[in-house]
Amino acid sequence: MRRLTPVAAILLAGMLVAAARSPESVVHIHVDASAPGYPISPLIYGVSFGSAQVLRDLNVPLNRAGGNSASLYNWRIDARNAGADYFFESLPVRDPVRDQFGRGFVALSRAGGAQAMLTVPLIGWTAKLGPGRTPLAGFSVAKYGPQRATDRWMPDAGDGINKENKSIRENDPRDAATPTTIAEQQAWVRALVDEWGTAAQGGVAYYLLDNEPSLWHLTHRAVRPVGAHAREIADSVIAASAMVKAVDPTARIVAPEEWGWGGYHDSGFDQQLKAAGGAMTQSDRRMQTGGMDYLPWLLTRWKQAGWPVDVVSVHFYPQGGEYGGDQGAGALEIQRLRNRSTRLLWDRAYREESWIAQPVALIPLLRQWVDRFYRAGTPIAITEYNWGGEDSMSGAVAQADIWGILGRERLDIANRWPAPASDTPTYLAMRMIRNYDGQGGAFGDRSLPTTVPDSDRVSTYSARRSADGALTLLIVNKQVDRAAQVAVDLTGAVAYKRLRTMRLANRKLAALPAQAFAGRRIATRLPPQSVTMLVLEDAR
Repeated sequence: MRRLTPVAAILLAGMLVAAARSPESVVHIHVDASAPGYPISPLIYGVSFGSAQVLRDLNVPLNRAGGNSASLYNWRIDARNAGADYFFESLPVRDPVRDQFGRGFVALSRAGGAQAMLTVPLIGWTAKLGPGRTPLAGFSVAKYGPQRATDRWMPDAGDGINKENKSIRENDPRDAATPTTIAEQQAWVRALVDEWGTAAQGGVAYYLLDNEPSLWHLTHRAVRPVGAHAREIADSVIAASAMVKAVDPTARIVAPEEWGWGGYHDSGFDQQLKAAGGAMTQSDRRMQTGGMDYLPWLLTRWKQAGWPVDVVSVHFYPQGGEYGGDQGAGALEIQRLRNRSTRLLWDRAYREESWIAQPVALIPLLRQWVDRFYRAGTPIAITEYNWGGEDSMSGAVAQADIWGILGRERLDIANRWPAPASDTPTYLAMRMIRNYDGQGGAFGDRSLPTTVPDSDRVSTYSARRSADGALTLLIVNKQVDRAAQVAVDLTGAVAYKRLRTMRLANRKLAALPAQAFAGRRIATRLPPQSVTMLVLEDAR
C-alpha cells in the first residue's frame, strides 16, 4: 500500500471531511504529467476591440477590428456604416476602441503588445459623410416616409421597414455610401505598409476579407439587398488576396469570415432564397456549387486558384439563447445550456439543442473540410465567438471552458467578441488564465492528456509551461448550485515543491496561500460556478 506524504494526507483528509458534509461524490481527474504533450497556439487567446490597457492586462496576442461596421469602412475619411445594427447610418469614427478600424486601431494594438487584425471591405461600397463629418442615413424618413423605428438622436434615420412592416426596396444606396474598388482598398493596404512596415517588419500581419458576406443582404441591405452569390465571394477573395500580397507578400489572408452554421452551408443568395420560399432550382447550390455545401465549395475554388487564403476562418455563436443575458424565469436553464453547449466546439456526439438540431463539432469539422478540400495543415480560426453571460459567473465559467477547449483541440487562432468589460467575472477568468500574477503568469503552452468523468459538471485542462516546467491545471466547476470535491491524480509526475492556487468564485478572483507539495495527488473543493487554476512549481 502506497503511503501518502504528510501534505497529501492533509489535503486528502480535508477533502474527506468536506465530502462528509456534502452529498457529492469525489470527481476523479487523471493527468498524464509524463506525456510530451503538444503545443497550444498562443493565438487562440485573441479578442476583438481590446484597448491597449486591456491587451496588456490580459496578455492578449491578437486584437481584431471587425464586425458589421467594418464592411463599409472608408479609410480616406475614417468613417463606418453601422448597417442594420444601428439604422444603417454612416458615422464618423471616434475615439472609443469599438469605433477604430484603421491606423488608430493598429497603434493601440501595438501599444498593448498585440498584433492587429484588420478587415478589408469587399462589399463594393464604402461609407460617406455629410458636410462637417455629419452622419448620413441609409433610409431617410424625409425621403422614404415613416418607418417602424427611428434613431432617437437622429430622427431622420429609419430602420428601412415601412409602417406596413415591409422592407423599403427602392432606396438609393448612394444616400449614405459610395462605390469603391479593389484598387482603392489596395491604396489603403499600401498606406498601412508605408506607415507600419510589412508584416515581416512588424506591421499588420492579418488581413480579414470582409465580414459575414452571406448576411450582407440583411446587415447591409441599404447597399446590397440581394444575397451574395457563391461565385462572387470566391472570386472576390481571390482578387483581394492577390491585391494584398502584391503590396505585402508576408501578410496573411484570413477568409471567409462567415457568420455561423447557415453561412457554412449556403451562400447569401441561397439563404435569402430559402427564407423567401423561392424556387431552389435557381439556387447557387444547383447553378454554381454543383450540390456542394458553400464553404467546402469555396475551399475547392481557392485550391484551384493556388491557395490564396492563409487562414480559413469562421464565426460561431450558440443558437439556443446563451448569447443573451441571464435574467428572468429561464435564466437557470440558460446557464445549464451554456455549460453543455461548449461541446459544440468539439463533441461529435453532442446534438445542438436549437434550430441546428444536429452535431456540430466545429473544430474537427473545420479541420476535416480544410484538409480534404483545401490544403492539409492550413491554419483554422474562429475569429468571432461569444457564449454570453459576460457579467455573470456563468459567462466566466463558459469562457474559461472555451479557452481550455480551444487549446486541447489544437485550434490555431480565435478572437472573443469583443474584449469583455474589465469589471466582469468573464474578464477575471481570462486574466487568471493569461496573467494571474500581473507578470505574465499563465496557463501552460503544452497540452497534456487529461480525463474527467463528466465535462458537463466539471471540466479540466492541463498543460506544461515550457518557460519553467510548471504544471498547470484549469478546473471548471460548471454546476450552478453544487460544490465539487475533486481529486487530481498525476501519472508520472516529476517532484514538484510548491502548489499555487488561483480561484474565481462569487465574482471575485483570489490567490490562495501557496502550499508546500509532494506526492502525486491534489485534493480540493470547488465552489459552485467557479474556475480554479492550480500551478505546480519548482520541479526538482
